[in-house]
Amino acid sequence: MKLKNYLKDNLFFVVGYALLTLCIILFLNAFYHANRAFLFMILILLILFFLFFFFFDYIRKNKFYHDLTTKLEELDQKYFITEVLTSPSFLEGKITYEALYEANKSMIENMNQVKGSMKDFKDYLELWIHEVKIPLSSLVLTIHNNQALQQPKIMEQIKRLENDLDQILYYVRSENSEKDYLIKETSLKKVINQVILKNKDILLYKKISIERKNIESNVLTDSKWLEFILNQIINNSIKYAKEENAKITITESHQDNKILLKIKDNGIGIKASDLSRVFDKSFTGYNGRNSSVSTGMGLYICQNLCKKLGHKISITSRQNEFTEVVITFTKNNFYDVVK
Repeated sequence: MKLKNYLKDNLFFVVGYALLTLCIILFLNAFYHANRAFLFMILILLILFFLFFFFFDYIRKNKFYHDLTTKLEELDQKYFITEVLTSPSFLEGKITYEALYEANKSMIENMNQVKGSMKDFKDYLELWIHEVKIPLSSLVLTIHNNQALQQPKIMEQIKRLENDLDQILYYVRSENSEKDYLIKETSLKKVINQVILKNKDILLYKKISIERKNIESNVLTDSKWLEFILNQIINNSIKYAKEENAKITITESHQDNKILLKIKDNGIGIKASDLSRVFDKSFTGYNGRNSSVSTGMGLYICQNLCKKLGHKISITSRQNEFTEVVITFTKNNFYDVVK
């Protein structure tokens, strides 16, 4: 709080006190005929009293408001301001402090209610997804056991439904994924094989060949989350594959202290104008709008998970030629994992 602002705010009081002082001097002079030395002494005393009171009031108020603004700037969670402030001694400050305290208390109570409601909703959604997966798995088993039902379109739609359910489940969990992952040495080959096995039916039906090159390394990651990331990437390659000679190539390479896992397909590719936005939330792009099979959430979730796991993900593409996704793992990166 600047002194000039405080003076401006108390201008009425300053002018009033000055007029009162003048009236006292004139009164003493008119009715008591006090000599000039006495009047001068009274004037000095009144001015000193005013200055003492004025600056004492300014200093204590300035201390409180400076403390308030400084701590407010330093806090990430602004609503904790009353927890770090000392209750002031002057009335205006006390009223401000109590008003802030009550407002913050009310907001925190409302936030806790909202968080509780969101948690209940997420718990219900997770339970619902698991319940839906049971009849879906049963349906897949029924189709495998019944030759008449083994139609590519049926399997494609079931696979799409499974993938969408996985997206919802992992998106719900992704906000608190740090509580749900275990970083350990993981075989890339094993995770990739699990993803391919998971998608074998649709790969066979669409006649998409898979080629793996030099997949030998172990990386520090969470196998479950990595499997989800790779599954989303493979599903995108399947979704936008060409009708003939479709192929997905998965290779491993090394660069400095990094392991690069590259997933490349010869599908329809991504439009150049869309490439910079493929990781944006709910962005479907030209391909998604044309095919009506994209939610725009898959790559967005993948990027978030990679950040939390300490990995990097990038994508390059040329329309009607190829799309290549690269996941970069840093060797011995325990300390790079987001906590």
